Amino acid sequence: MNYQFYFHKKEVKRRQMTLEQWFEKGMSIEQYVSEMEKNREHLHYIYEQFQLPKGKDQLERNLRAIILTEDWCGDAMVNVPILMHIAEHHNIELRVLLRDKNLELMDQYLTNGTARSIPIFIFIDDEGHEVAKWGPRAPEVQERVSALMSNLPEKTAPNYDEEFKKAIKSMTTMYREDEQIWSDVYHSIQSTLR
Repeated sequence: MNYQFYFHKKEVKRRQMTLEQWFEKGMSIEQYVSEMEKNREHLHYIYEQFQLPKGKDQLERNLRAIILTEDWCGDAMVNVPILMHIAEHHNIELRVLLRDKNLELMDQYLTNGTARSIPIFIFIDDEGHEVAKWGPRAPEVQERVSALMSNLPEKTAPNYDEEFKKAIKSMTTMYREDEQIWSDVYHSIQSTLR
């Protein structure tokens, strides 16, 4: 047996941070929004326009949430402001960790086991135990994005970059203006918390 490897592996396991420690490391949602360099205008617009449906019950438990994201992320520009409304309604404290500076945590929440897709919302209880995870997209939104991206040429095609930029612009407009997207995100997050 390679004891050096065994002890190194044990030491790495011992140093792994808990979700409680990740939560404490995170910045407040207010700090995150104030420091945004991209998509802040879109995030503010969606936050101001989106209204929670009337008559929603409170959660049966206290929750907090860790948001893994980056400000350039189009999905975050629509999902985060909706989560902010949900958090205000349910009194959920939010903390934000930037994906690229927190890959150790990100790599525990890969999409399909391979992709560092964001945003990821990790909901924890008072003791710091994971209760639920959501992200990066509501299923209905994923269908619409997949349909939009299915029209792209092969990545090796000479016009791929140009067409990809057009698709991203269309997706950004869809996220900003389509209230059905907002509703789908809201209902998807809410169903995760039930």
